[in-house]
Amino acid sequence: MFYSMGLLNLLSANRNENLFLPAHGRGNALPKNIKTLLRLRPGIWDLPELFEIGGPLISEGAIAESQKSSAYEVGVDRCWYGVNGATGLLQSSLLALARPGQAVLMPRNIHKSCIQACLFGGLTPLLFDVPYLTDRGHASVLERKWLQRVLKKAKEFEEDIAAVVLVNPTYQGYCADIESLIKEIHSHSLPVLVDEAHGAYLISQIRPDLPKSALSFGADLVVHSLHKSASSLVQSAVLWSQGDKVDPFKIERAIELLQTSSPSSLLLASCESSIKELIEPNGIKKLRSRIDEAEVLKDFLINKEVPLLENNDPLKIILHTSKFGLSGIEVDKSFMKKRIIGELAEPGTLTFCLGLSSHKRLGKRFVRIWNQILSSYCKQKPCFFKRPPFSIVSKPYKPCSDSWGSDFEKVNLKDSIGRISVEMVCPYPPGIPLLIPGEILDEARVDWLIEQKSFWPEQISDFVRVIS
Repeated sequence: MFYSMGLLNLLSANRNENLFLPAHGRGNALPKNIKTLLRLRPGIWDLPELFEIGGPLISEGAIAESQKSSAYEVGVDRCWYGVNGATGLLQSSLLALARPGQAVLMPRNIHKSCIQACLFGGLTPLLFDVPYLTDRGHASVLERKWLQRVLKKAKEFEEDIAAVVLVNPTYQGYCADIESLIKEIHSHSLPVLVDEAHGAYLISQIRPDLPKSALSFGADLVVHSLHKSASSLVQSAVLWSQGDKVDPFKIERAIELLQTSSPSSLLLASCESSIKELIEPNGIKKLRSRIDEAEVLKDFLINKEVPLLENNDPLKIILHTSKFGLSGIEVDKSFMKKRIIGELAEPGTLTFCLGLSSHKRLGKRFVRIWNQILSSYCKQKPCFFKRPPFSIVSKPYKPCSDSWGSDFEKVNLKDSIGRISVEMVCPYPPGIPLLIPGEILDEARVDWLIEQKSFWPEQISDFVRVIS
């Protein structure tokens, strides 16, 4: 009872300025019809897959019709709602794209869920390096020439490559010229899956100067997290499919394998409502208003000499803490004490997600807190970060699934040179693996991980589990 009440109290606590996901801002920006539904008798909406309701994989019923309607409005062939977040639909996509023994080419800044799919799907992750921003410690976006180098190098591994995965936008809101990348991949007759978890609202295309969704450029599969970049509830997502490179039967078979057989009717309704908001006039008006407000806020902060980094997502603010020699992880703690809660604290930055709710009175308060933080620290030189010691393309020394299931022992990081990992080393958030099962720990990787440990002291252990 104590623990139950503790959780309930935490869920209802006032957290003041919510600059973290989900994007609905603790209900403020939920779609109107979802707000109305939640005001009804508690639990009235908690229904099973009744005949007239159906489910994401059932050909008849309201959900099937809703998915058909959403796909038509967005201009693609098919879509499936998900209640296991973007994680479940990314994993389903990979299992639909590749069979056991095949390889998938994916970037080093891939989400851990895709590595997990390789583990239980018997797939080989061919990991390619991406450009790196040493002034902040972020993976950057790649250009077509970089991708051409990657594809050329990948051929040398003589693996049966089934597909390519791209991440766009990144967690921090950087966007590539996704059209050119998709064209390059398709020129090699390979399907492309785009993890667009942080870019659902791009399907609205409200302004020509903002990035467009990968769907506009023919990506075969695209996954959106509807709580990260639309107004839906946590765990809701959608998978879009177009073209003839991926068999819908394989997609549905994979979703059935990974998604619950009792999906939440509330989450499915939330999927439908949030997508409608992105394509209907009132929802687009709301989105445009939030983006305009966000751009005014950013301009205000920059004029007040708050060190913001440029990105392509107007709804995300990146505070460049390492410019003043400060850790974003430590600065985050200071902001939380002042009841401003950010989304992503990293060694060189702190990212705030404005989401789809209003923050009109945030500017002056933000400036005041930042100046207080600066004055509380001694003046320090800017901090720079070493490039990760990754090859342009690499694959695990031993298959991921074999390594993950091997007998293991726990050794100190500094004593792990030459050993093979059985685990992921993965600070979360952002959930991007620094080491995956099957990779060999050479001296350069160990030195880099020890350095990363100093940046992420609470998230990276002094020890690593390796094959016995």
